Amino acid sequence: DPDTFEPQKFFQTSGLSKMSASQVKDVFRFIDNDQSGYLDEEELKFFLQKFESSARELTESETKSLMAAADNDGDGKIGADGTFAPVLS
Repeated sequence: DPDTFEPQKFFQTSGLSKMSASQVKDVFRFIDNDQSGYLDEEELKFFLQKFESSARELTESETKSLMAAADNDGDGKIGADGTFAPVLS
């Protein structure tokens, strides 16, 4: 259902919340399509599909919610420098 994505629940059930920092960085690089070192809203939109090819893409509001939770400095991007890690817990 649209707008039902719960990041923390997904991270727990997928095992992402139990990964080491280096494993989280590997996942980050996998999601970072343009290899910019940052995740933007467009990359996050397809976040679920990176883990399950049959999964739906995130809605705009879900994407914005996930971005807001992980974008610690408000620059509209999530960096690979560990700013993604708090969202996983």
